[in-house]
Amino acid sequence: MVKSLQLQAELTEEFGACVFDVTLDCEDGAPVGGEEDHAIMVAALAIASQEAPNLIAKGLSRRIGVRVHAVDHVQFSADVRTVVGSAGAALSYLMVPKVESLRDVERAVAAMDAAMAPGAALLPLHVLIESPAAVHRAFEIAAHPRVQSISFGLMDFVSSHGGAIPSTAMGVRSADDASTLDQFHHPLVLRAKLDIASACHAYGKVPSHCVVTEFKDKAALRRAARTASRALGYTRMWSIHPDQIRTIVEAMAPDEDEIALAAHIVQAAERAEWAPISVDGKLHDRASYRYFWQVLERAHQTGRALPSVAQPYFSPLVH
Repeated sequence: MVKSLQLQAELTEEFGACVFDVTLDCEDGAPVGGEEDHAIMVAALAIASQEAPNLIAKGLSRRIGVRVHAVDHVQFSADVRTVVGSAGAALSYLMVPKVESLRDVERAVAAMDAAMAPGAALLPLHVLIESPAAVHRAFEIAAHPRVQSISFGLMDFVSSHGGAIPSTAMGVRSADDASTLDQFHHPLVLRAKLDIASACHAYGKVPSHCVVTEFKDKAALRRAARTASRALGYTRMWSIHPDQIRTIVEAMAPDEDEIALAAHIVQAAERAEWAPISVDGKLHDRASYRYFWQVLERAHQTGRALPSVAQPYFSPLVH
C-alpha cells in the first residue's frame, strides 16, 4: 500500500494530474482476527497521504479510496465506522465488494452516511460485481445516484460457476494463441464484461475492468488494457502490482494521432461557434464535438501531452 501511494505521488507530480486511484484494502488485505487494527492503519495511511506538502503546494489533488468487507460480512459495519468515521474527509470513495443487489448498495450508503462527520460531503460508492446474479442486476445498481463506478470481479465470477467455466478464463492468452478461451474470449465472461460496461455508460458511471494476473507479462497486460478500452468500453482498469500501472495508463490513453485530431476539430468548432464544419471532407457537428472533447479530457486525465492549441482548455484560470 505504501509503495502504491508513493508511486501515485510521483506520477501525480510527473504528469500534473492524478492518473490513477489507489484503493487501500481492508478485505483480502486484512489478516483474520486483525481486521480492526488493519482498518485503523488504512485510515491513518489515507489521512497522511493527503497531507503530502509537495502536492499541496502545487495544487495537485490525489484520489484514495478504501475497500471494506462485503455488506453481509461480520466486519463490514466496523470497517465503515473506523475508516469513514476517522478518514472520510481524506477519501475520494469507498469500495464495497461482492455487491449482489440494489439493497446491498442502499445498505452500504446508509452505513457510510451514518459514519460521516455532520455536514461532511457525501462519499461516492464504488462497487465490485462478482457473480452472475449481480451482473443481471448491473443496470439497477448503476442507476443508484451514489454509485460512481462498477468494477468486474473476474476471479470470483469464474469460480461462482462451479467449474462450468474453465480456469483459462481467468487469464490472458498469448498473442499467437487463437483457440484458448481466456477472459476476452469465453462467451459468459465476455457477456458479463459487456453488460457491466453498458450499464455504466447508460447512467454516466465509470466501468472499471478486472485485473490481469500475469503481472510480469507487460505485453499481455498491454493487449488486455487496449482491448478493455477500445473494444469493451472500459475507462479504468485494476492493477494488482505497482509495476502494472504505467503500462495500463499508457495503453488506455488516447493515441497521439487521435489527440491531435481532437484538438484540431475542437479548435475549428470553437471558431465556427459550434456550428457544423467540414474537416478533411468529413462532416462534424455537436455530437462529434462532444466525442473529441472527451478525447482531450481523457488525454489530460492520463497525463498525455496536449497540442499547444488544446493546452489553454486545461490551464488554471487566472484572475
